[in-house]
Amino acid sequence: MSARQILVVDDEVGIRELLRDILQDEGYQVRLAENAAQAREYRQQFTPDLVLLDIWMPDCDGISLLKEWGNSGLLTMPVVMMSGHGTIDTAVEATRIGAFDFLEKPIALQKLLKTVSAALKHSEQLPKSDIHFLRLGKSALINELRASFESVALQKSPVLLSGEQFAGTHLYAKFFHRHDTPWMVLDELDRLSSEPLALLQELEQGVLLISELAELSRTQQKGLNLLIANAEKHQVRVICATALSLNALLEQQLDSQLLQILSANAIQLPILNQHKDDIPDIVRALGVMLGESNSLPYRDFDTAALNALRKFDWPGNLSQLDNMIRTLMQSSKGERVTEDDVKRIMLQFQPEIDEAKQDAGATSGVNLDQPLREARDAFERLYFEHHIQKAERNMSKVAENVEMERTHLYRKLKQLGIKIK
Repeated sequence: MSARQILVVDDEVGIRELLRDILQDEGYQVRLAENAAQAREYRQQFTPDLVLLDIWMPDCDGISLLKEWGNSGLLTMPVVMMSGHGTIDTAVEATRIGAFDFLEKPIALQKLLKTVSAALKHSEQLPKSDIHFLRLGKSALINELRASFESVALQKSPVLLSGEQFAGTHLYAKFFHRHDTPWMVLDELDRLSSEPLALLQELEQGVLLISELAELSRTQQKGLNLLIANAEKHQVRVICATALSLNALLEQQLDSQLLQILSANAIQLPILNQHKDDIPDIVRALGVMLGESNSLPYRDFDTAALNALRKFDWPGNLSQLDNMIRTLMQSSKGERVTEDDVKRIMLQFQPEIDEAKQDAGATSGVNLDQPLREARDAFERLYFEHHIQKAERNMSKVAENVEMERTHLYRKLKQLGIKIK
């Protein structure tokens, strides 16, 4: 295994060189930066395994640089802050923004080595995923959610993500996925009953996502139990999602053994309107992810555009915001997305917004007294008919908007009795 790379950022040459000598003696590769400008340059060139960052520097303080990396999507490594004038407030502020820990100068040798080792170990254990919670905001809610995900990520058990419809299940599930490993959102649910072990062979060291646990039949639930029992052998992480509560799943007679296994690592996803102040960070994060995946050219969002998005009501939750960002990045003409761009696209989204509000307030006329499966089918018919009409029967566009493979989309429409011609 190659030596871990540590970037030391400090304006005092004596401290830089002392830290370099100590860390090199421990077998680490060390690069030195004398100011924030040099640290920025290094970070653009490579991603260190760890950064030791001085807070007080003449050109730019370390807290500001930490915020800058966080806002630009570059805070993908642990950062340990250093200061000779440490205070509890400074330490709390640094960790709130995303620092792993805080060291007060003069730094004791054992404290330094212990902190470096802990930071690197923590980084190793977490998935090298597309989604970084440090990018998704700084609210207490997001910090608690990050802690829950990181705790669960250190285990190998299956995970249950629950939240309101369109809460962004697919996005959050990506936290558990490593870049170079298989990823599958299981559309063909019958494979759970017909070939669960074959799925594990296909997904060796990867992630399997079941989008709605409540849709599984009895035989599919049994297949999922078998799959979960053998998942660890293949190093497959199983993620199940649901828009229902645990009590509602029980009432629907979900297999009790399956529910017991999944509830051990259950995480409740928030709705977007619970943490609207995080929206500017979320917008930047999703924009960076789209740019890094080369699916869309990256465009920055100016402050007025971010404020307009933050003030907006989001009845369609995180999925609606994600769809909005994709549309803005595709359609904006300049290098930056402006407030005018946002207002223009919001007008296009207005029918969808009105529909979402109507769905939330009146369930779109679905009879709530019928059995759950029938009510879900009724809602899904309304949902797909809405998107087919909105996309003017362009099925490629429908598949993109509802985030489904076209083959599964056609199968779903046939199942619901929806004719597209």
